Amino acid sequence: MMLWFVFALMTVAAIFAVLLPLGRSGRAQNQGSEVAVYKDQLAEIERDLAAGLIAAPEAEAARVEISRRLLAAAGSEPASEPKSSVKWRRAAAVLALAGLPLLAIGVYMPLGSPMLRDFPLAERERGSGSGMAQSLENLVVQVEQHLEKNPTDGRGWNVLAPVLERLGRFDDAARAYRNSLTYNGESAERRSDLGEAIASAAGGVVTAEAKGEFERARGLNADDPKANYFLGLAAEQDGRKDDAADIWRALLAKAPADAPWRPLVQTSLARVGGGGATMPALSDETLAASKDMNEGDRNAMVRGMVERLATRLKQNGDDVEGWLRLVRAYLVMGDRDKAVGTSSDARQAVANDAARLRQLNEGLRTLGVDG
Repeated sequence: MMLWFVFALMTVAAIFAVLLPLGRSGRAQNQGSEVAVYKDQLAEIERDLAAGLIAAPEAEAARVEISRRLLAAAGSEPASEPKSSVKWRRAAAVLALAGLPLLAIGVYMPLGSPMLRDFPLAERERGSGSGMAQSLENLVVQVEQHLEKNPTDGRGWNVLAPVLERLGRFDDAARAYRNSLTYNGESAERRSDLGEAIASAAGGVVTAEAKGEFERARGLNADDPKANYFLGLAAEQDGRKDDAADIWRALLAKAPADAPWRPLVQTSLARVGGGGATMPALSDETLAASKDMNEGDRNAMVRGMVERLATRLKQNGDDVEGWLRLVRAYLVMGDRDKAVGTSSDARQAVANDAARLRQLNEGLRTLGVDG
């Protein structure tokens, strides 16, 4: 609205600038020409006579002649603008009043966007996201051009590989990881990254080639989490669920409590049916006390801990990690309905906190509970 108001003011100013000169009368200019000249001549004769530069008879004769001309000029029809001039001024005024706005509209319509609607917020976010993706693609092109000229730049390959993987170019990412290994040297992380790129290129299947890379990574670092996770996944895909569970249990036993990949491993362990005694996580004292329990008592103890966690979360719903542990525990115990119900309660509890809600939704997606 403000934009159109500014346009209106500009149009009025332009019209005023055109009409102002047209409204001025030419009468004063016409009267100030011939009559003024004769009056100046009379005054000049009087000055010459007083100074003795002209004789009295000559001065009188000149005065009479100039006075006659002055009377003729003053007695004639007053100087007025010709009708044709008035007509053209009026035409110019009408043209300014109507023509300038029409001209402005005529220029704006083909060049501007008067009918363009505002973009909804979702469209703006998509546009921003696509712009970032395009910027990332341009950056990749620049790095690739650099590496074509400097193929031994190990740091460049190290930077390029994960970006290609993020863009879904898994074959190119695998090639970049191989070059990174060639020019940066062996490391468990690079080997496991290469194995992941190969598995991603195969649609998530841990092929023999990918498995070989993970085994090399574990040979360099027996505790490499990515290598151990994918080796467990390879065992699951081969139908060896017990072996997969053993690998993942060992991985969780050494994992820090705040490891970002811990939920993924726990969900995978629950999927192969090997998570009963390990979920939820127990303290060292509790584990020691549970060693002499039979299976029924141990399960009862775990359920008691789950119930206490559920009670605590009803009193303090801001604990996102607590909600995720509770959902995970229900999944492990085979009670998916409770897991889904708990996820809904968790979303309601943190609905007013965008950051917590986003963290919760990401964790629930990892656990396979999106509803």
